[in-house]
Amino acid sequence: MSRKIIYGKAAKAVVLIILICFFAFGCNSSDQSKVYDSPSKGTIHISVDESFRPVLEEHIKMYESTYPGTKIIADYKPEAACFRDLIKDSSTRMIIVTRGLNAKEEKFFNDSLNYVPVWNDVASDAITIVVNNKSQDTLFTIDRLKKQLSGAMGKKQTIVFDGLTATSSVRYAVDSILRGQPFDTSVVKAVKNSREVLEYVASDLNAIGFVGISWIGNPEDSSQVNMLKKVKMAWVQCCNSVDSPYVKPTQYGILSQRYPLVRGLYYIVKENYTGLGSGFANFLQYERGQLIFRRAYLGARMGFAIRNVRINEKL
Repeated sequence: MSRKIIYGKAAKAVVLIILICFFAFGCNSSDQSKVYDSPSKGTIHISVDESFRPVLEEHIKMYESTYPGTKIIADYKPEAACFRDLIKDSSTRMIIVTRGLNAKEEKFFNDSLNYVPVWNDVASDAITIVVNNKSQDTLFTIDRLKKQLSGAMGKKQTIVFDGLTATSSVRYAVDSILRGQPFDTSVVKAVKNSREVLEYVASDLNAIGFVGISWIGNPEDSSQVNMLKKVKMAWVQCCNSVDSPYVKPTQYGILSQRYPLVRGLYYIVKENYTGLGSGFANFLQYERGQLIFRRAYLGARMGFAIRNVRINEKL
């Protein structure tokens, strides 16, 4: 066998080894470059029920300042749109809404993702009835609200929502006030968002608005204080109290369930590892997040852990 043939085979062998090493190290470096986000690093997209925008903006601001390597991009929209994002949009890793997953939704995620997104409630919110600041009509009962929404009390007053369909406020009114009965669309008006509800009521003496408490209930927020010069929160009948039959949506009224129009605030995280969504969810349900809820005058639910300890001190 000539040297030329030997050298030719050796050269081919060397080239083959180089190619194998290239692909091996290339794949390995590709795997190493694929870095997942963590509670302290990365960027995620979340969808948030628009009625919680004021308080969630404060949470995101605090979380990002605590972990400078994180970026939480929030899209504020109607509740139904948030659920569509969770189901259909792979980039949406978390939603903040007024309910958890139902059994049908959990089965869908288990079948399609092989796991069920984690969800839990982190605070209590209230649907606030607002009227024009000059209005003398400030006492409401659930029965009256039901009659007005169904059109049984005529068309003198307009009921204003942050959207006629797909919002959590509308769903609450249908489920908890109308008990499944339809709206009378001639007395119900839809505007784009909660801010527009407040502005509409401020400009119309005969308007009644439905908004989440975080838009109007914080006396430490200058914009909300200024809005309370144009609108005011109405009193709603409490069936569980004799000494105070009508109550406003105060923090005490929310936590004690004396205020009747109370709903939960939930997170749903679509992650099967401890990522940024999980980190933000933990932030919401423990001390610093709960303090923000409390300062926003929602019903906070402080989370705590139980640990076994051994005390060596002799009694």
